[in-house]
Amino acid sequence: MRAEERIFQGIVFNPGDPELKAIKLRTHNLDVEYNQTFEDETEKRARLLSQMVGQMEEGGFIQGPVYFHYGKHTKIGSHFFGNFNLTIQDDGEVTIGDHCNFGPGVTIVTPVHPMIPEERNALLGPDGRPQRLCYAKPVHIGNNVWLGAHVVVCPGVTIGDGCVIGAGAVVTRDIPPRCFAAGNPCRVIREITREDSMAHKPEILAEFSVPESFEGLE
Repeated sequence: MRAEERIFQGIVFNPGDPELKAIKLRTHNLDVEYNQTFEDETEKRARLLSQMVGQMEEGGFIQGPVYFHYGKHTKIGSHFFGNFNLTIQDDGEVTIGDHCNFGPGVTIVTPVHPMIPEERNALLGPDGRPQRLCYAKPVHIGNNVWLGAHVVVCPGVTIGDGCVIGAGAVVTRDIPPRCFAAGNPCRVIREITREDSMAHKPEILAEFSVPESFEGLE
């Protein structure tokens, strides 16, 4: 079985496999090239991102610097915004929905290593030879999710639509839709409701208004 197939089956794989190393080297080099571009080199950046990630829908913007590990295992929806120092260690699949906003320093990780140090150093193959192995769990982020600065999303986590994750949170478990969650480990603080509407902050809203279509919160 190919190493990449093992990743998606959720079983142990060797990150030093030549096939995987080639994928990562290509992506790491594209990371460097992207991070050397100027912000107004939009066409060049779009071209590099199309080579770097598995999918990037329209209207997206990544400030950079950015660090994808495999790149091709990440799928990003439309109108995405990623601020400075976005890191996605996408050994396993990472999916990001539409209209998501990530603050600076957001990190998404999918690989998991054995807890016991001796097993981290080596597991035995069918031939009895020791190998350094790990496995990966996918991360799924819904639509309209805002991750605050320096949020870390851990392997296997799903964040529901419409969530806000507070700055510095370490998300170790699933977060249900339309919740504000924060902390280390991250926990749900409360649901997001009509009381959170900008309509209740006229001193901040100034001459702007809230679209009627946005007023459907309970």
